[in-house]
Amino acid sequence: MKIYEGLEGFHPVPNAVVTSGTFDGVHLGHQKIIHRIREIARAIEGETVLITFWPHPRLVLYPTEHHLRLLSTFEEKANLLRQFGIDHLVTIPFTQEFSQMSSEEFIKKILVEKIQTKKLVIGYDHRFGKNREGSFEYLQDHSQELGFDLEEISRQDVDDIGVSSTKIRKALESGDIKTATNYLGRPYELNGLVVKGQQIGRSIGFPTANIHIPNDYKLIPHDGVYAVEAKVDGLLYKAMLNIGNRPTVDGSRKTVEAHLFDFQGDLYNKLITIYFREFIREEKKFESLEALKNQLIQDQKTAKSLL
Repeated sequence: MKIYEGLEGFHPVPNAVVTSGTFDGVHLGHQKIIHRIREIARAIEGETVLITFWPHPRLVLYPTEHHLRLLSTFEEKANLLRQFGIDHLVTIPFTQEFSQMSSEEFIKKILVEKIQTKKLVIGYDHRFGKNREGSFEYLQDHSQELGFDLEEISRQDVDDIGVSSTKIRKALESGDIKTATNYLGRPYELNGLVVKGQQIGRSIGFPTANIHIPNDYKLIPHDGVYAVEAKVDGLLYKAMLNIGNRPTVDGSRKTVEAHLFDFQGDLYNKLITIYFREFIREEKKFESLEALKNQLIQDQKTAKSLL
């Protein structure tokens, strides 16, 4: 997959089969669109082009709203799109100026002139251009003059899946890992760097990897203990993870800490990927470190049985 930051480096490809959108999370609904454009591209000996926007439009249009958390960083999204077989990923920088571009301008300047779209596939409720004024109906009315074919993924097809990025965010924020996994078609993931913590876990026999998540817009699931898998240096380990303020220790700040089963070695300064499998319990304050240790022993048994 080739990635283009902006339109400058993109050169038209034969029979471009195109879709566009934010594709946050690359969930099952998105995957349906991706599957369809790949299917069409194979049939007409074309190449797939996915146009996305970064930063997420809502982060630019509503900068004072600090509650939006995204399911995927740009790097995570790009990796997923590569895995799903997209040929060309075009990232358009989303700015206040770009947000004022009309749907007519977007279609003519980007889809027609720059991308030279052969066929456009969009989701049933997809809109584009200033104030989301562009619609499937508009495209239909102007399809002959635009010079490309058009296809909409029907409402029924999308509703059969019943998935949206908003539903997945709500599931993760409530600790409903099963629903999030079902809608994503895979486990939700966090990527971060292992940094030094207070090493309290080590003192009670449960050394943990303190994970720094570099992107503050990335959604971190509900506080609590989880059964997870952790990938380090290309190897996958079963593990348990705690998200929260560690009330038994100090309760001063939120941390993300993983205890990897059967891991030997130093994790500091390593990149780690966490895959969420099951929610085990809420975070709670214990009377002592000994009581916490006893609970962690039980959590480990639970996690191993779930994994």
